[in-house]
Amino acid sequence: MPTIEQNRETWDADYDWPGGGDEWSAAWGGVRMQWQGVLMPRLQSLLPAGTILEIAPGYGRMTQFLKEQCERLVLVDLSETCIEACRKRFADCPHITYHVNEGVSLEMVEDDSIDLAFSFDSLVHVERATLAAYVAQLRRKLTAGGAIFIHHSNLGEYPCQARLQRVPLLRGALRALGLMERNLHWRSPDMTAGRMEAMARENGLRCIAQEVINWGSGEALIDCLSLIVREDSPLARENRVFRNSGFMDQARQLAELSRLYSRSAD
Repeated sequence: MPTIEQNRETWDADYDWPGGGDEWSAAWGGVRMQWQGVLMPRLQSLLPAGTILEIAPGYGRMTQFLKEQCERLVLVDLSETCIEACRKRFADCPHITYHVNEGVSLEMVEDDSIDLAFSFDSLVHVERATLAAYVAQLRRKLTAGGAIFIHHSNLGEYPCQARLQRVPLLRGALRALGLMERNLHWRSPDMTAGRMEAMARENGLRCIAQEVINWGSGEALIDCLSLIVREDSPLARENRVFRNSGFMDQARQLAELSRLYSRSAD
């Protein structure tokens, strides 16, 4: 299970960020394609926003787009390396503030100040307790009409997949037979969409939309995109859940469009 300390060591020391984080968007045909084709259609009703909080921005892959959609942008990451990279990258943006935390705290964020809390392709790597700590605090940080868009693990829905990762011989045989995912992408095995919904309710919040998705080349729906608001929000409603097994099909289509309409001769 990816712990806070393992995450800090990975993103501060072990991983060398060869493409400044952009390498994680290659399957979509690049960062701009992923933002415009994947995230904007899901965020369009929430943007622009007055103040945005981005948790775990990495080297600013999505920050570069979020900064154009708000009056104020707050970045929080446990990796000092990542925060320094963002500080340098966006040095000419006075409306951005930067904070290094210990992996769970949002004490540096003002209460009732956040119109959109956003985290994508980062908190999939944290365990349930870490997400619970963030969710509990985000209830206080959100404005009445604010929203949380958070990308987290759903691997807990497949407990056998996670357990068998620790049995190399059996794992290899099952992968060869197509009965097991080849890559679980370092997802937390104790998180699911249902646990996020329960976590929200326990903290005076409500999930209003959850999209359960696959990732990489696998078919198992190991990830979830959750949209969460305060219980007293004008946006509050019963949760809508969409099990989107075609999520990576869209990635392949966007990558093909990117190649088709590229200005490059390659």
